Amino acid sequence: MLYVRRELHAAPRRVPWALLPSLLPAAFYSSSLFPGASLCTSLPPPTHAFMGFGTGWAILSFASYYGDHMVLQKEPAGAVVWGYGEPGAVVVVAVSGDGGLVLMKKTAQVKEPSGTWTTILDPMDQGGPYMLTARQGSENVTLRDICFGDVWLCSGQSNMVMTVLQITNASRELAAAAHYPYVRVFAAAPSRSDVELDDLEHIDLPWSIPTAENLGHGNFTYFSAVCWLLGRYLYEALRYPVGLVEVAWGGTPIEAWSSPRALQACGTPPTTKERDIQFWAHVFCPFSPALSPSISPHQHFSGPQTPSVLWNAMIHPLLNMTLRGIAWYQGEANAFLHTDQYNCTFPALIADWRQAFHAGSAGQTELLLPFGFVQLSTYRQQSPQNSFARLRWHQTADVGVVPNARMPRTFMAVAMDLCDEHSPYGSIHPQDKQNVAHRLQLGARAVAYGEKNLVFQGPFPTRAVLEVTRALLNITYSQQLVWHRRDMPAFEVCCSSPVSLCRWLPAPMVAVGSHTVTLALGGCGTLVLALRYAWAEWPCEYQSCALYNTQGLPAPPFLLETLRSSSRAGEMELLRLRPSSLLAWGI
Repeated sequence: MLYVRRELHAAPRRVPWALLPSLLPAAFYSSSLFPGASLCTSLPPPTHAFMGFGTGWAILSFASYYGDHMVLQKEPAGAVVWGYGEPGAVVVVAVSGDGGLVLMKKTAQVKEPSGTWTTILDPMDQGGPYMLTARQGSENVTLRDICFGDVWLCSGQSNMVMTVLQITNASRELAAAAHYPYVRVFAAAPSRSDVELDDLEHIDLPWSIPTAENLGHGNFTYFSAVCWLLGRYLYEALRYPVGLVEVAWGGTPIEAWSSPRALQACGTPPTTKERDIQFWAHVFCPFSPALSPSISPHQHFSGPQTPSVLWNAMIHPLLNMTLRGIAWYQGEANAFLHTDQYNCTFPALIADWRQAFHAGSAGQTELLLPFGFVQLSTYRQQSPQNSFARLRWHQTADVGVVPNARMPRTFMAVAMDLCDEHSPYGSIHPQDKQNVAHRLQLGARAVAYGEKNLVFQGPFPTRAVLEVTRALLNITYSQQLVWHRRDMPAFEVCCSSPVSLCRWLPAPMVAVGSHTVTLALGGCGTLVLALRYAWAEWPCEYQSCALYNTQGLPAPPFLLETLRSSSRAGEMELLRLRPSSLLAWGI
């Protein structure tokens, strides 16, 4: 089957919408940032035949991202359904079973002057197939093979865009597609806009049952391997339909995906000129057949850089959609652009998207929408640069683990041990997306679905004890440890000296217990001010970082201050560990 990009040419109208109060940064609460409330609407795109009557429209259609084979969000939420009609007319929306039995009817009046109608279906149990029909007078439009399940949105840059065709064991993964007819896929086409759009202008893949062709359409096209594998693994755990919506563009920074509100909350100028940031890397360009890891970052990105242009064209149009969760794989671009603002821009984007989807769906998408993300993998071996390490830290809002107070109901897949020096798409595009998706789905099951006693992240330090006379530092971890490499320089300590507040020195591991690691401080003595782990662009070889838990999940990188405590017995001194800012130690 040949898929043709669908282009919708009608000029969208900007319509105000409101965001509700929540966990946004303080800057979000300015009343000037929140215009009057309404669901997002626009002039109708010509997806069906229509007749013009003066300035009105006599067209009946669903919005662009509704179609045969789609998944609508199941209970406890109600799925938002909207489309286009003749202003002033009444549209009747019905859900029917396979035999034609009508299970539910809803009515909606087409609003003037936008020509749009919106309704919210009653919460439906998981399952299908159903028919979804909209009727206006003698006109009707029917969507078939509709299922109710969980809908996940997948967004980010090129590591999210990489298709199933490009990953490890691609042939086997593509052949398996036929076994998952209830994992449905949809892909918006890359699109940008200087104003907020209310419907998608371009669609690469309409709602489809997965096949080897539409999962492996080409390199960096559709369908996203991480998104597909996440959905497939969730389906294997949930055993009911899963809908996957890919909205991603390679080589794009977080600023392009952020609304002006989110950028203002972080003091980021919302009007940055594209020419002002053209000197940043194109190393993420998904259209190069192979990218050398030695490519200079002082070249162009492949995707748009202008703030908010992807929010406008690719996220804002979807706000009416009722979602179950979001998966995000982005950050490589920001390792070279506004890196140290990411500890604000990323939490702000999460909070803003949650507010926007909640408001756009009239409260059907939950306010604390589960949000999963992939922590950056690797780029260059032996690189002296630490921008990837800083970005990984900022992805957790400088805490090291999630969920945390600044990032509630989030989950993270650590990927720094999934390096791929020989990837034909460049080392910045590792081909092992199976482990990435596996780690993501563990977090989704624990955080989004509340699965108890499921270990979904690696071990993290909880305390440290300094052996003064022996110059040893004993670190206690939250989980049982499995060490893979004791000889690698994984730990470093920040040492105070008369000439430098902080001098980072290797701290070799001399012993690993079930929950403890003992480090030799060497030339640092006992003046340890901070401790960091796996602080490098390429911290280890494939699945060979120093520490894992018994489930095979890697310990995440961290930067912790070691604070003096009054608790001291003889030559043993307890040090309190606290997440640290980079500026404190000159990083």
